[in-house]
Amino acid sequence: MAELRLLALGDSYTVGEGVAPVDAWPAQLVQRLRGHAHACAAPTVLARTGWTTDELLAALATATLAPPYDLVTLQIGVNDQYRGRRADAFAHDFDALLAQALRLAGGCATRVLAVSIPDWGVTPFARQDARAPQTIATAIDQFNARARACALRVGTGWVDITSASRRAGQAPGQLCADGLHPGPAQYARWVATALLPAAREQLPAP
Repeated sequence: MAELRLLALGDSYTVGEGVAPVDAWPAQLVQRLRGHAHACAAPTVLARTGWTTDELLAALATATLAPPYDLVTLQIGVNDQYRGRRADAFAHDFDALLAQALRLAGGCATRVLAVSIPDWGVTPFARQDARAPQTIATAIDQFNARARACALRVGTGWVDITSASRRAGQAPGQLCADGLHPGPAQYARWVATALLPAAREQLPAP
């Protein structure tokens, strides 16, 4: 049986800033899929801390990839929001990224999962920011609403991990040492409650 191939596109949340690669959510998702009898190769990750939507688009233009992938995930936009980009500019680039994700998934929308932006306003790092947590939360919600609308328009899956990020908040063991990015336990929560069910729904039965 050929192994399923996952391509994860994104930013620091996808690459797993501050944690070992095996603890980032793409690797945890693959491991959980294997536990459900899916034969999966190690994930291919095209993500970098700090990337915005336009920077991911630029990276895709020069990346050496091997489509079609059985599952393509896209989680991007927190840096657009952090840098104060307009929501409509973000949505324009997110649309273009979804088109690239669809191409990399062989044109099959059911093989693409768009993943929401977590709420960094609940973290200790946010205390260094002049914006109030509620202002950050409102902006995150606006960006997520635009991304979800883009995903629904082209028929891809949508995965909400924002709620889980807010529940994790500043709880012990949920963040890595920088006080901003999730730790392994929070990524595990994202996988168990949202990403794994969505992936299993999109993938063929093992």
